[in-house]
Amino acid sequence: MQLVHIYLNFAGNTEEAFKFYEKVFGTRILMKQTYGDTPFVKGAPESAKNKIMHIQLPITEAVHLMGSDAVEGISPPFKLCTKPYVNVPDVHISVVANDKAEADRVFQALSGDGGKVTMPIANAPWGPYFGMCVDRFGTQWMVSLPTPA
Repeated sequence: MQLVHIYLNFAGNTEEAFKFYEKVFGTRILMKQTYGDTPFVKGAPESAKNKIMHIQLPITEAVHLMGSDAVEGISPPFKLCTKPYVNVPDVHISVVANDKAEADRVFQALSGDGGKVTMPIANAPWGPYFGMCVDRFGTQWMVSLPTPA
């Protein structure tokens, strides 16, 4: 296996989320295609033409975030995976920073502006510098360093 990419589906705000992730991670969107731009999606409703069919943002050279807007009748339905759903994985994206300053910056950016801290970033009892949050788009994140700060 060469790479693993993370694919996120949104209920219509994919472009906004990925512009936010561009700022958080300091990288640039590599590719963006709307349902209206996609020749193999015939008959996309007018309301879906500007929605994102596929977008790709590198986080590192080896890890990319990808995503799309869920559009009824074209893509799989969007479902928010929260309790009390059963047999639905509770997924977090885990990022390991290069240093404490980067970990703090990324954590603050992801958890701020409408996000939520679920575990403050600090030296964890089991060792590493670690924190968990949910960004304003509902994506769950773990931010850490491999060792205590």
